[in-house]
Amino acid sequence: MTTTTADLPVVVIGAGPAGLAAAAHLVEHGVEPLVLEAGQAAASAVREWSHVRLFSTWGELTDPAAEKLLAPTGWTKPDPATYPSGGDWAELYLQPLADVLGDRVRVGATVTGVSRTGRDRIVDADRETQPFVVHFTTADGEERVFARAVIDASGTWTTPSPAGASGLAALGEKTAADRISYRVPDLKDPAVRARYAGKRTAVIGSGASAFTALATLADVARDEPGTHAVWILRRGISGSTFGGGEADQLPARGALGLAAKAAVDNGYADAVTGFRTEAIERDTDGRLVLAGEDGRRLDPVDEVIVLTGFRPDLSFLSEIRLGLDERLQAPVELAPLIDPNQHSCGTVYPHGHKELSHPEPGVYLVGMKSYGRAPTFLAMTGYEQVRSVAAAIAGDFESADRVELTLPETGVCGGAGLFDDPAAGQADGGGCCAPAPAPALVQIGVGAPAATVIEEASAGGCCGS
Repeated sequence: MTTTTADLPVVVIGAGPAGLAAAAHLVEHGVEPLVLEAGQAAASAVREWSHVRLFSTWGELTDPAAEKLLAPTGWTKPDPATYPSGGDWAELYLQPLADVLGDRVRVGATVTGVSRTGRDRIVDADRETQPFVVHFTTADGEERVFARAVIDASGTWTTPSPAGASGLAALGEKTAADRISYRVPDLKDPAVRARYAGKRTAVIGSGASAFTALATLADVARDEPGTHAVWILRRGISGSTFGGGEADQLPARGALGLAAKAAVDNGYADAVTGFRTEAIERDTDGRLVLAGEDGRRLDPVDEVIVLTGFRPDLSFLSEIRLGLDERLQAPVELAPLIDPNQHSCGTVYPHGHKELSHPEPGVYLVGMKSYGRAPTFLAMTGYEQVRSVAAAIAGDFESADRVELTLPETGVCGGAGLFDDPAAGQADGGGCCAPAPAPALVQIGVGAPAATVIEEASAGGCCGS
C-alpha cells in the first residue's frame, strides 16, 4: 500500500436511495465515496417496482445532503405533497443524484467479497490498522479496490423469502417456479395482465406488498370475469390485519390496507387464515395445490404470488466480523428497537452509527439491509442512518451522535410474539390499540399510493412503518 488508509475512499455498496444518500453525505464531509452498483443503472432495484406508487410523499423521500448536491444543476424538487411511483423516484431524483456524483458511481459492479487487507476473519494481529479490500466483478472481469470504510446499502430486494412457513422453500416450490412470482405484478403491462386475468391466484403474505397485490387483482377482477384471489395468512383476521386504517399517520398507507379489506369484503378475494404452507404440488392440469402444515389442501390455483418479506444477503461479508441478532440478522444494538416480536406501533427510537456498528470497526449495514428480516422500513430512516454514519466516518462525532428520528405511527399496536400467531387477536383484537378499519370501498389500483419501500415483510402483523 502506497497510501494511508485515510486517503482511501469509502466504498458504498448499492446505488439505491440509502447508498446514494450516503455518498452525498460523505461528499459533504470531504470524504471521497465509491459507489458500486450491481445493476446497469442507479436505483436498479427501485426500477423493478417502478409501477408501484409509494405511500410516502416526495417531502419524505429526498435527502437534505443530496438536495444540496443537486441544487447547482437546476434540479427542482417535485411537489412535496405528492406521491411518486417507484419509476418517478428513480428518474426524477435518484438518477439525477447519481449523475451529479458522476464517476463516483460505478454500475454493473457486483460485490463478491469484503475483507481486511491481508487478514481473514480469524486474524487479530494489526487487523484494525489494515484497509478494507472489496472484490467485485464487472463485464471486464474481476477487480478489487481498497477502502477506509465500507457502507453496505445493498438492500434485500434480491433475496425474497420463500412461501414455506419454516423459512425454507416449501416442498415443490422450486419446481413450480414457472407459476410463482415473488414481486407485486405490474398489471398495467398487457403481458403481465394476461398472466393473471381470468385466473385464480394465491397471494401469500400480510404486509403492504400483499395489500397492493390484492388491490390490483381486485381492479382486474372488475373487468375480467373469472379473476379471483386467495389471500393466505399465517395468522388470523383481527382489527390489525389491514393496518392502521384512518389511524395511520401515513394516510396512503392506511388507505392501502382498506383497499385490501375492500377486495375481501366485495368478494374479489377469499381469506384463508392460520395457514402455514408446507408443500406446493401440481395437479393433473398443471395447476398448483397448496398444502398446509395442518393437513389442509387448498383448491387449485393458476398462479402464486409470494410476498413473505425479504432477507439480507450476507454471503459476500463472510470474512467480516459482524455482530448480528440471531433472529432478525440486524445489528445487535438495533434489533431490540425493531423486533416485531416485541416492538410495535411503528415507532423506532433514534438510532445512528452506534446502533449500526459491528465488532469490525468501519463496516456499517444501512438502509433496508440494516433491518435484516424486520418487516418495515421508511426511506427517512435510511437517510438519518447514513447522515450519522457518514459523520462518524469523517470523525465528526458530535454530529454523528446527534440523531433525531420521529417516524409516523401505524396507529396499531401488537402484543409480543403475536404477529404470526394464527389465533392472535380473534378474541380481543390481538392487543391492538386501533379501531378496526371501516368497511369502505377504497379505489386504489396500480396508479395510487402503495408501498414506501416495496421490501415489506408479510409477517409484520401489528407492526408497520
